[in-house]
Amino acid sequence: MATPPPATNVPPVEVILSEVVTSLAFAAHAYLEPAQDEERESDLDAAEIALDVAGRAFDRIRTRLQQGERAAIARLLTDMRLAYVKKRGL
Repeated sequence: MATPPPATNVPPVEVILSEVVTSLAFAAHAYLEPAQDEERESDLDAAEIALDVAGRAFDRIRTRLQQGERAAIARLLTDMRLAYVKKRGL
């Protein structure tokens, strides 16, 4: 089994989770709006899962982020949630 890296080489959890949240939000967008050349339809269930996990992770680190980053991620998640609701027809 590999030895884990020393703690000094590990980025702060806020950095890691900010990237995870952003990646999940962009994945949700891809699930909602497949590329024009793809023959698949929207995957609303996958988009919902991605948004739920992104939201929970963001809630955990929200207070540890700087205001600008917090606002940008909150706006991204809000936009993706609204797109999901619109696509779902709720």
